[in-house]
Parts: sequence; structure tokens; C-alpha cells
Amino acid sequence: MTYRTSDRSRAAVAARTVLLLALGLGIAACGKDEPATPAGGSDATAQAPAETAPAVTPENAVSSKVTALGTDELREAARKAYAENRLYAPAEDNAVEYYLALREKAPGDAGVSSALTDLLPMTVIAIEQSVQREDFEEAQRLAALLEKADPQHPALARLKGSITAQQTASVKRAEQEKISAEEQAKRQEELERQRVADQQRQQEEAARQLAAQQQAAREQAEREEAERKAAEARAAAAAATPAPATSRPAAEPARATAADLRPISTPAPRFPAAAMRSRTSGEVQVEFTVGTDGSVTSARVVRSEPARVFDREAVAAVREWRFQPIANPVTTRRTIGFNPGG
Repeated sequence: MTYRTSDRSRAAVAARTVLLLALGLGIAACGKDEPATPAGGSDATAQAPAETAPAVTPENAVSSKVTALGTDELREAARKAYAENRLYAPAEDNAVEYYLALREKAPGDAGVSSALTDLLPMTVIAIEQSVQREDFEEAQRLAALLEKADPQHPALARLKGSITAQQTASVKRAEQEKISAEEQAKRQEELERQRVADQQRQQEEAARQLAAQQQAAREQAEREEAERKAAEARAAAAAATPAPATSRPAAEPARATAADLRPISTPAPRFPAAAMRSRTSGEVQVEFTVGTDGSVTSARVVRSEPARVFDREAVAAVREWRFQPIANPVTTRRTIGFNPGG
């Protein structure tokens, strides 16, 4: 898959190259035996400031090209970008930007919120990897998207501090090494190539992880549907059995059991960001009670491996489950697996 470099990225590269060339010319001028003195007797050399690209902030993190799209166009573009593993890159053509713009136009859309929840852990990892390869422009772009999506994200302050610290250290190293403009341009070209390769690999990996989670949810729904059909078959068989000829007291209505639970909505739990970064897998067994209206009235963790890593997300997800109404409350257990994927 080939990614397009954004106008913002090309502007920043050009600005840095112009600045380095100006510095090189200034150093060469200072090295002459008889430096020219401008009119007025001043030894300072007039130098026009280099143009710089506007800073990326949460306000302009989503490009005007994306925000100009209509609601239906954004929804289709987001779906396509998600399907083609363009989760957070390239700039101006990725699922995160499309969903953020769509959220502005349709703030009550639960599907948009759910998609952003799935995408933010991958965005956090991408920021960290951009800092590691000293791709600070990309790291700042992604950090601005993260801040726009969730200004209170627990990793945001740490990531922004890391970007600033590493960028300062990189500038100091460049000054010490006195890298020429040509070398800097070559380094930037290599950085762009590395960015494209890394982002393609990272987004494909993230897509595999999301697909694995969605497959697990589908398999769980299929198992529950099989249990429901089995319960219906048992009920039909019982109804077809003729009653004994002898007179007996009327039997009480059959009480509902776990086999009678018919799911309406069983959303999968969120995958904790820390566990995603460390590629930790596990499972949680949850005991819960379904009320007569089909809602989950209580839920608790019976067993988890590893302990307390996935407990909160598992219980939170189960509390959102909904079933068809039943004759009496039913308590049952389910084991929920967490797998970061291949």
C-alpha cells in the first residue's frame, strides 16, 4: 500500500532544509578573512527568518480537506480507510481523522464513539514509535489527534513530554554533529521512507488485532444462539409429550434457566491500552444475574488470568449486555477471552 505525504509534512521538510542552508551560508561567511560589514557599521549579518509550517494542534489536527466532507461522505471514507488498514495514517486520509470529523457532525453516533475507542490504543503506540525513530512531526500530528479525540487521555501528558524531550535532544545532537543541509535532507528522505514502511506494518498488525477481537465476539454470539436454539428444541419436545392419564396437581410454570437466555446485545469489552502495548492476553470468568426485563442487574469476577488486568473492562462490558425478557431472574457465568492478536 502506498501512502501520500501530506502538504503539511512537505512544508515542514522544506522549511527545515531552507533553515539549514541559511545556517551553512552564515558559517561560511564568518570563516572568511575579511567579512563584509553592512552599512551603518554593524557586524551583524541581516538574515531573513525561514518560513515554518503552522504548529499542529487539536484544533487543526483534522485537515480542512476532511472537515469539508459531508456526513455520508465521511462515513464512507471512514469505513473504507478502516477496511484498508489506514487507521491513523497517512495524514488527511485515515480513519481517525474521518471519525473525528464525523463526530463533530453527528455527536450522538454511538458507532463513531466505539470506533474511536478501538483506534486510540493503536494511535498511542504509533506516537511512541514515531518518537523512537525521531519522527517528531508525525508524533506531534498523532498526539494532536489523540488530544482532540480525548483531552483527558491518561497517556497524553506523558507522550507530549516525551516528544518535547526527545526533540530537544535531537536538536542538540544535530548542532554537535554540524550536519550539512544535504545530509539533513537525505536523513529526512530516509525518515519518510521509514515512516511509510513502519506505519503500513503497524496498521496491518492493528487491523489483525481488531479482527481477532471481532471474530471472538461473533463466535460468542454464535455459541449463545446455539444454546438458545437447543433450549427452544427442548421446550418444543416437552410440549409435544402427552400428559399422563392420571390426574395430578397442575405443575408450576417452568422456571427460566441459563439455557433460556436469548441475547439481544452483547458488546465486546474494550482492550486495556497497557495490555495492548505489552501484548498481554488472558481471560476473565464473570458471574452475572439477568433480571426479568433482560438487563444485567449484577456482575462480579469469579476468576481472572492474569489477575486484575482485564477485570474492570470485562465487568463493564457484561453490565451492558441485554437479553430477551424472562420469567424469573437467572444467574450464570461466562468466560471472556482477551487476545491482542498475532
